[in-house]
Amino acid sequence: MTGQESLKIITDMINKTKTNIRQSSFHLLFWGWLIFFCSLSEYLLWKFTDFASPWYVWFFVIPGVIVSFVYGFVKGRRESAWTYATMLYVWAWIGFLFASLVLFVIQLKSMQSFSPLILTLAGMPVLMSGCILKFRPLIAGAFSFWILALAGHFGGPEIAPLVMPVAMLTGYLIPGYMLKRKNSHDTI
Repeated sequence: MTGQESLKIITDMINKTKTNIRQSSFHLLFWGWLIFFCSLSEYLLWKFTDFASPWYVWFFVIPGVIVSFVYGFVKGRRESAWTYATMLYVWAWIGFLFASLVLFVIQLKSMQSFSPLILTLAGMPVLMSGCILKFRPLIAGAFSFWILALAGHFGGPEIAPLVMPVAMLTGYLIPGYMLKRKNSHDTI
């Protein structure tokens, strides 16, 4: 094998990893819209109705987890090879899922302060994803999560519920659409 052939194999492998992970814009968009609508619905129900349990809208997350896992499983089975970057990406998000479940159990009695905590936690896999892809909008999205987590913590009861929908726009939806557009126009 010549040096040129070796370099081509390495370049093809790097491009395949970037393209495979870029296809994950589905997850950013799916979760961005799901959490955006759940959080905004909860706020609107809390603010403008006398509905006793506006947090019930969060039960839509349960089928969301199932859809996300099925989609990821089907896509993963089609992959011819899993690279370290892909595995790191997948396990960062699975780790986030388990950490979120633990946080949910710990915070069950005091859910008012849940949004800033979950945003703080979610910032890490978003940052890792942005670094793996070398995609600055995701890196900026992670920092927006952390800034908005502080705003939610210190903003009081009028500001805190609106932090999550704004975070979904800045951290998942805008980078997700940019990633999708880049994926459809680039082969890298």
